[in-house]
Amino acid sequence: MFKVIAMAVAIAATTTVAGAQGTSTYKSTVKPATQASTTAKRHRKMKKAETQADLQKEAKITEETARATALKEVPNGTVKSSELEREHGKLIYSFDITAPGKTGIEEVNVNAIDGSVVAKVHESPKTEKKEAAKEAKEKKTEKK
Repeated sequence: MFKVIAMAVAIAATTTVAGAQGTSTYKSTVKPATQASTTAKRHRKMKKAETQADLQKEAKITEETARATALKEVPNGTVKSSELEREHGKLIYSFDITAPGKTGIEEVNVNAIDGSVVAKVHESPKTEKKEAAKEAKEKKTEKK
C-alpha cells in the first residue's frame, strides 16, 4: 500500500512540473511602449500635407468675412498678409495687420469654422523677423 501512495505522489509531482513547464512557451504580442510610439510618429510623418484647396473646402466662412472680423480688432489697420492654416488643430485665417502710428504688426487669428477671434497678438519688428525665419525653415523641411 505504501508503494501505491508513493507512486501516486510521484505521478502527481511529475504532472504538476510538466504543466508548469507548458506555460513558459507563452509569448506576448503586445508591442513595447517605445515601439508603439515610434510607429505612431512614423504615421504622423507620413500624413499627407493639406493643400490650400483642402483647407478652403473645410472652411465654413469666407476669407472676406474673416478679414472684416480681423480689421474690427485693429481700427484703421491695413492687412499686410493673410493665410488659411491649421494651427494647434484649429482651422484659422491668420492676418498680419499694420496699424497707423505703431511699429510691428497685429496678428489676428479668426476661426475659419465659426468666425470667432481666436487670438490677437502684437509682434514687434524683431519678433516678426524671427517668426518669418522660422516659417521659412519649416517650409524648407516640408519640401524634403
